[in-house]
Amino acid sequence: MDELERIDAYWRAANYLSAGQIYLLDNPLLTEPLRPEHVKPRLLGHWGTTPGLNFCFAHLNRIIRERDQDMIYIAGPGHGGPATVAHSWLEGSYSQVYPHVSQDAAGMRRLFRQFSFPGGIPSHAAPETPGSIHEGGELGYSLAHAYGAAFDNPGLVVACIIGDGEAETGPLATSWHANKFVDPRRDGAVLPILHLNGYKIANPTVLARIPEAELIKLMEGYGYRPHVVAGHDPATVHHLMAETLDTVFTQIDEVKSGSSDHWPMIILRTPKGWTGPATVGGLPVEGTWRSHQVPLAHVHDDPEALAELERWMRSYRPEELFDDTGRPVPDVRATVPAGRRRMSDSPHANGGELLKPLVLPDYRDYAAKVEAPATTTTEPTRVLGALLRDVIAENPDTFRLLGPDEVASNRLGAVFEVTSRAWNAERLPTDENLAPGGRVMEVLSEHLCQGWLEGYLLTGRHGLFTSYEAFIHIVDSMFNQHAKWLESARKIPWRRPVASLNYLLSSHVWRQDHNGFSHQDPGFLDVVVNKKATVTRVYLPPDTNTLLSTADHCLRSRDYVNVIVAGKQPVLDLMTMDQAQAHCARGLGILPWASTDEGAEPDVVLACAGDIPTLETLAAADLLRRHLPDLRVRVVNIVDLMRLQPPSEHPHGMPDVAYDALFTTDKPVIFNFHGYPWLIHRLTYRRNGHDNLHVRGYKEEGTTTTPFDMAMLNDIDRFHLVMDVIDRVPGLGERCAHLRQHMADERMRARAHTREHGEDLPEISDWTWRH
Repeated sequence: MDELERIDAYWRAANYLSAGQIYLLDNPLLTEPLRPEHVKPRLLGHWGTTPGLNFCFAHLNRIIRERDQDMIYIAGPGHGGPATVAHSWLEGSYSQVYPHVSQDAAGMRRLFRQFSFPGGIPSHAAPETPGSIHEGGELGYSLAHAYGAAFDNPGLVVACIIGDGEAETGPLATSWHANKFVDPRRDGAVLPILHLNGYKIANPTVLARIPEAELIKLMEGYGYRPHVVAGHDPATVHHLMAETLDTVFTQIDEVKSGSSDHWPMIILRTPKGWTGPATVGGLPVEGTWRSHQVPLAHVHDDPEALAELERWMRSYRPEELFDDTGRPVPDVRATVPAGRRRMSDSPHANGGELLKPLVLPDYRDYAAKVEAPATTTTEPTRVLGALLRDVIAENPDTFRLLGPDEVASNRLGAVFEVTSRAWNAERLPTDENLAPGGRVMEVLSEHLCQGWLEGYLLTGRHGLFTSYEAFIHIVDSMFNQHAKWLESARKIPWRRPVASLNYLLSSHVWRQDHNGFSHQDPGFLDVVVNKKATVTRVYLPPDTNTLLSTADHCLRSRDYVNVIVAGKQPVLDLMTMDQAQAHCARGLGILPWASTDEGAEPDVVLACAGDIPTLETLAAADLLRRHLPDLRVRVVNIVDLMRLQPPSEHPHGMPDVAYDALFTTDKPVIFNFHGYPWLIHRLTYRRNGHDNLHVRGYKEEGTTTTPFDMAMLNDIDRFHLVMDVIDRVPGLGERCAHLRQHMADERMRARAHTREHGEDLPEISDWTWRH
C-alpha cells in the first residue's frame, strides 16, 4: 500500500468512526447485520462537514511525519465533533486520557455510545476532545484562536479549518487580517484551510457561490497566497491535496526565512456530506444542505433507511481498516505521527502543560504615596501602566497586552517604553510604536483581541485585555464560550490549569462625559456574574494602590475570568499600600477614617463599590458628619464583588455572621454601586436585612455632560445619598426636612452651574476629605 492509499485508509476509518458516533449504539464493527436495536434512540450530531475535516487530518498527519513538524489543529466548523473525536481515537491519544474508551471493539462501542448521549460527550469540538483548544459550539472565532496560538510559538504550525458558513461571520472576516500582526521570526505559522462544502444548515454559503477568480482575488487582497484543491473523486482530491500541502509548507518556510512576505492558505472545495448517502427518498443529499445533520433520520421504523445506513457504513470497508479485535490495522496506524507530534496529543493544545509563572515585579514598588486618605489624587491606570511595562520587560515571550486601539487612551502608555505595537504591514515615517514582534496587540476589533488572547492563553501563555467598558459587550458571547470552556476543563483531570483571562475595563460609565450615552454601559458585570462561580471574579478597586494589588493577584491566578474595573482619570488616594493589601485580601471592609460608629451600632451603613461611587459616598459621609454630627455612620467599601454572595454561592462569599456584623441585620444600607443596581440585589437577596438594602447605580441615564452631572442623572451623587439617609433612617425625616431641602437645592445649584459654565462646581470637582 503506497502513501496515498494509507492516507485514504485513515480517512475511511475516520469517516466510519464519525458515522458510527452519530448512529450506533451497538454492533460497532458491523460483525452482524444491522438491526434497529443497534441504532441510538435519538440521532443527534452533524455529518455534513465531518468528511472534509477528516480529509484534512489525514493529509496533515503526513506532513507532520515527514517534516517532524510541531502542529495543532483548530476545527472551525462547529459541528465537526465526530471528526475531532474520531481523529484522536485513531491516533491513540483518546484512549490515553480515557482508558475505558480503549482502542479496540469494546472501546469503539463506548466511543459510539457516548457521543451526544446522556452522560456522554458533546456533539462539537469541546474541552473533552484531546487536541482541541477551540469550542465548536459557536462560529466565527477559529482563525483568531489560531493566530493567538501561533504568537510566540516559532516552531508551531496551526492548521485552521474554516467552515464556509463560519466564514460569513464578522469576526472571521476580520480575522483574515491577523497575518499583518505575525512576526515570522518569533511567531509560528497559521495555515488557513477554507473548507467550502457549499451549504450551511439550510442555505448556500456566500463564498462557495462567488466566482473562483473573485474568491482568489479576495484572499490575495487579504495578503495570502491561495491554493485551490477541489473535486469529488477521492483519488483525484487526495493527489491534489498532497501536492498542495508540499507546496504550502515550502512557502511557509520561505516566509519564515524572509524570502517571501505572503503566507499561503488553501481553498478546499468538496461536497457537503462527502461519501455519505447520495440520495434519500429520491432527494439529493450528498452535496446539499440535507447532509448537514443526520442524512438518514428514520432508520428505526423504515427498513429501507436502515439498509441504506448499513450500505453506507460498509462502503468504508471496515474489515480492511480494523482487525478482529477492533484495533486499527498497521497501515492505518502507520499514518499517525509519533508521541507528542500527534495533533491530538500536542502539549500546545493543553497549554497548562507548558505554562510558566510570570516573572512579576513587586507591585508595592509602584505604590502611590498616601500621607492622609482622600487628600491627593493619582491616575490608577497610568500607574498600572508602569507595572505592566515591567511585566512585559521581564516576560518578553510569554505575556501580551491586547486592546482595540485603546492602550494609550486607557493611559497604559508606559508599556511603549519597552515595546511596540505588533505590526508587520506598511509603516510610515509619521507612525509611532509600530514594529514586528511588538508585545502590544491593537486592532479595532474586540472580537479579534478576545480570540487572540484566548488562543494565547489556551496554549500556555499570559495576557491582559484592556477595553473601554461599554464596548467590551461586543465580546459577550465569546466570553460566555470561554467561561464555559474553563468550567468544563476544570472537571477534566488531564486538562492542566491555564492562565486566567484578565480584563481591565477603563474609560468607564462614570467618566465618559465627553463621548456620552453611547459610551456609558456597565452591564458587562451582569453578563459575567451569570457564569459559574468557580470561574468568574469581579473587582472594583477604588484607588491606585488597590488596583495594583488586584492586578498582581489576577496576573498570578489560573483558570478564572477576572474582570477589573478601574478609572483612568485622577481619583483620590484612599489607602496606603499596606492598607490596600489588607483591604484587597479581605475583599471589602470598613473605612474607619470615614466612619463615625466605632464602638457603637451604626445608624446607617454607606456601602460603595467602584471609584466614582466611592468618591460620592465619601463626600456624602463628609456632609453627614458636618450636618448631622450625632449620626453614627459606617462606610464600607467593596473591592471583590463576589464577597457579597453567601459561601454556598461563590468561593469568595462571606459567611452570614461576618456579613451581618459588617452590614447589620436591621439598619438601613445605602449602597452606591458602579453598575446596574439590581445586580447588587441579585447577589444579596438571601442575606439578612435585605429589605433594608437600597441600591443606587447606573439606571440608563446618560448624555454628554460633566462628571458630576452624570452622577446626578443617576442619583449616585453625594447630595442624593444624604437625602436617601434622611429618608431611610428612622426619625430623621421630620427632624431633617430643612437639610433634605438644602440637599435638593444643592443639586439644582450644581446642575445650573454646569449648564452655564460647562464644568462642575470647583468645590465638587476639587473635593477632598477634610481631616
